[in-house]
Amino acid sequence: MIATIIQRAIVQGIPLLFGSTGEIMTEKSGNLNLGIPGIMYVGGISGVIGAFLYENSLAAPEDANGFLAILIPLLCSILGSLIMGLIYCFLTVTLRANQNVTGLAMTTFGVGFGNFFGGSLIKLVDSDVPSITLTTTSNFFRATLPFAETTGWFGKIFLSYGFLAYAAIIIALGCSFFLNRTRGGLHLRAVGENPATADAAGISVVKTKYLATCIGSVIAGFGGLYYVMDYANGVWSNDGFGDRGWLAIALVIFAIWKPKTSIFGSILFGGLYIIYLFIPGLALRTQELFKALPYVVTIIVLIIVSIRSKKENQGPQSLGLSYFREER
Repeated sequence: MIATIIQRAIVQGIPLLFGSTGEIMTEKSGNLNLGIPGIMYVGGISGVIGAFLYENSLAAPEDANGFLAILIPLLCSILGSLIMGLIYCFLTVTLRANQNVTGLAMTTFGVGFGNFFGGSLIKLVDSDVPSITLTTTSNFFRATLPFAETTGWFGKIFLSYGFLAYAAIIIALGCSFFLNRTRGGLHLRAVGENPATADAAGISVVKTKYLATCIGSVIAGFGGLYYVMDYANGVWSNDGFGDRGWLAIALVIFAIWKPKTSIFGSILFGGLYIIYLFIPGLALRTQELFKALPYVVTIIVLIIVSIRSKKENQGPQSLGLSYFREER
């Protein structure tokens, strides 16, 4: 029972980990990107489009090449989320548009983009249900270690996931190392804290913000790809993501802008999100209340962090503010 809950919590939390890691990288540069839900949506539908085109190029499912079945959706997801990141940077860094408004607009655009192309693909396959299934490609993404099922509870908790789940943890640890142990990470944090001082020290504020935001967008886009290809077994349905993008943003606050902490936070959020499934006899209204638990926990953490007022637990000082070099 406990092993099953932990396993389900991890599966549920991986998209949140991708999204929060990407947003942490973005926010460390001073950019507040509330467009993460839309970027995850675009990353997911871009991968679906790539997988759909690949599967339809095959004479039979048995002809599928595992390398191409993974590579094509990955590249499409990277391209789609990268373009979203570039659009956000152009608007907020180059044109200095309001970051909050731009992020919300990006979310609206991303969801609309995904629903439009998702609906178009569903019409192309003439499905009886409002969804499209990419089983052949999904099987490669969901492939686990061959001996996972023979190792009992250990295999169920640690070995029963597709490669993207392990990639999410590796990326989070890599981002943590980059931010805290490298010169590039120091420059990134300097830009987020005080862009004027970083600029005076010879650090390119514009370049740093573009790179951090675009890389963060690509990481977040992987969360959408994971959700479709692994969690949802290759099934795309419009508006199927729910509020996972917003949960990923909430996780950033819970993790106090630390990628390593977001690993454990994502599992906790995933567990809180699905714990009602393991409590018998709950009414529908009560189930919805349980789904709100991650947000309640985030508010509690935010209050505690604000009261303690420790510098290392606060967000970047210039978060959400556009940089005007002329005012330096």
